[in-house]
Amino acid sequence: MIEVFAPAKVNLTLHITGKRADGYHLLDSLVVFTRDVGDVIRVARSEEMRLTIDGPFANGVPTDETNLVLRAAKALAPNRTAAITVTKNLPHGAGIGGGSADAAATLKALTQLWDMGLPNANTVLSLGADVPVCLAGPAPMLMSGIGEVLHPTPPLPELWMVLVSPGKPISTAGVFRTLSEDHSVENPPQDAFPTAPDIDEFLIWLAGGRNDLTHCAAEQVPEIIEIIDRLWSMETCEDADMSGSGSTCRGVFETETAARAAAEDLRQVWPDYWIEVTAVA
Repeated sequence: MIEVFAPAKVNLTLHITGKRADGYHLLDSLVVFTRDVGDVIRVARSEEMRLTIDGPFANGVPTDETNLVLRAAKALAPNRTAAITVTKNLPHGAGIGGGSADAAATLKALTQLWDMGLPNANTVLSLGADVPVCLAGPAPMLMSGIGEVLHPTPPLPELWMVLVSPGKPISTAGVFRTLSEDHSVENPPQDAFPTAPDIDEFLIWLAGGRNDLTHCAAEQVPEIIEIIDRLWSMETCEDADMSGSGSTCRGVFETETAARAAAEDLRQVWPDYWIEVTAVA
């Protein structure tokens, strides 16, 4: 059996800079990954293709070919078989790349199981805009284009995050539809990334970033704004916004102690929310 960790993907910035004629939006984003919060993929040899889902967020996850994991396996080798188990520790529709991370981890695991190379870049991108960056992770990445243009960043200073989801999934398609209908799709890109940032320089750069989908997502889940405001109200929180297309919000902290104290305070306010503390990988 081969096991691969599928870390959560967190957009620390997400600028929407345009829209192509085919309807795809152009992105400019800093993507980081969690050190120890994520799903787990296990693959083993089998005479038939089987997908099993377990874990705290297994309920409602399809096991047919609508699941991105099986689509990734078919894209890699349509006639090969394996027993695949996904342990779902990440909430659904939460903007932290759960499905894309699972697909990328499945590709990594099956290439080992089947002793073969990864599919080409176009095939990977066809699985979803976040799959290429998840496949390239867990190193931090500057992502642009529609998700296919990736550049590793210089080493980041140590950062901690508190991830908070109200447990309400969001439709990515719906968020982008709201953006196109009610908001600008041609926004400034992010500033040039610093060459070798220390913590102060990085936080100054991060303060100039934004997530252009936050208010679109908040139209579906108003709790997003409440979470971000609560994070910003904490003295030790250095930056707060939503990740991806929502509904998970992230607060950035300089130390583990500060992040864990913040998470404990948030759990007192929202005992039913998904709240996790993690370092940036």
